[in-house]
Amino acid sequence: MSAGAKAAYRPVGLVAGIAAGAISGRVFKVVWKRIAGEDDAPGALQSEYRTSHVLLAAAIQGAIFAVTKAAVDRFGAQAFTKLTGSWPGD
Repeated sequence: MSAGAKAAYRPVGLVAGIAAGAISGRVFKVVWKRIAGEDDAPGALQSEYRTSHVLLAAAIQGAIFAVTKAAVDRFGAQAFTKLTGSWPGD
């Protein structure tokens, strides 16, 4: 891929990353509420929660973020390819 095409994809990738973060945050809130019955997940510094509870919340949140980011990046790359004929990762 040419340097110009890579530069053109950079803002798309940035917006996709921000969108993935926002989407995954909302999805995690819904999933956590269903799993734990709580509106907010426990934070690492909240002493009223067991360590296993905090680590479970972090693992679920990380998995949701990773899958969401990969999906958004992939769909963004496919759309970019349709528009330009170049795959952004090549």
